[in-house]
Amino acid sequence: MLRRGRACQNKLMKLPPLNTLRYFDIAARTENFVRAAEQLHVTHGAVSRQVRLLEESLGVELFERRNRALFLTPAGRALQGTTQAIFEQLEGAVQHLQQQARDNVLVLSCEPTIAMRWLIPRLPRFHAAHPDLQLHLVAAGGPLDFARSGIDLAIRRDDFHWGNQLYSLKICDEWIGPVGRPPAPRQLEGQRLLHSSTRPGAWASWLRLSGQQAMHTQRSDYEHFYLSIQAASAGLGLAMASALMVRDELDSGQLQAPFGFVRDGSAYHLLSPHSLDDNGKRQRFAAWVLEECASCLAHLGLAQNDESALPLPPQVR
Repeated sequence: MLRRGRACQNKLMKLPPLNTLRYFDIAARTENFVRAAEQLHVTHGAVSRQVRLLEESLGVELFERRNRALFLTPAGRALQGTTQAIFEQLEGAVQHLQQQARDNVLVLSCEPTIAMRWLIPRLPRFHAAHPDLQLHLVAAGGPLDFARSGIDLAIRRDDFHWGNQLYSLKICDEWIGPVGRPPAPRQLEGQRLLHSSTRPGAWASWLRLSGQQAMHTQRSDYEHFYLSIQAASAGLGLAMASALMVRDELDSGQLQAPFGFVRDGSAYHLLSPHSLDDNGKRQRFAAWVLEECASCLAHLGLAQNDESALPLPPQVR
């Protein structure tokens, strides 16, 4: 038994280096060392040396060299039939593994406020439900180019036009209302209202929709929506907030919404370059995010008679 094992080991040790076989295979396909060198991104001399090493290792000539031309010998043709099949099978296996790795990665572009204040705190539930998927999160807003960016999906509020070339799935309506640190005032007069450059018309929209009036108020401005919400948490005034973005702070008591929330006419959408009906990673994330949004709004008592509370569309169940 031991002798047989040693004999097998000796046979394995007699195999020529894999690199020489690869160089030979390309040279045999082209029957030209120069073209083989171009494909391998090496010099003509490197190909010639590797082929010569292989011939010396095997003890046979693989090419007949005549008038600066190359011709496979019978031994070369026999070996090339095997190497071509082996390397094609190896390339196919590598491509399959790489495709599997890409299929397990979902690249999601999400507006920064949504990402920080709503999505990221809920990602542990997504990973628990889909442990085979790796979510790569890109914080960005506005238009995007799926082809150039490598993004699979994007979450956007419909405050811009993205055209008919993208597939769009509505996630839920936007609900807005003033929030402040407890005890939040139940009247606006004399209060400091926190505005943001990324939602400049938020307060005006809410006042119009709610029928409230803001008399003798003070104003502070912040660059981003999430900064104004953070300022409200610090007790610096009342910020106009999205119900989804402050759901956790409302639950913990860190924030209060003394006037409740109203729909402002905008909505959140999941954007994709393809339809979500392939039972793949895009569809699985779509189903999860729809359920999470519906659950959050229902918890806040905002899902009644709202489209986001309807059953999931068939293509994302």
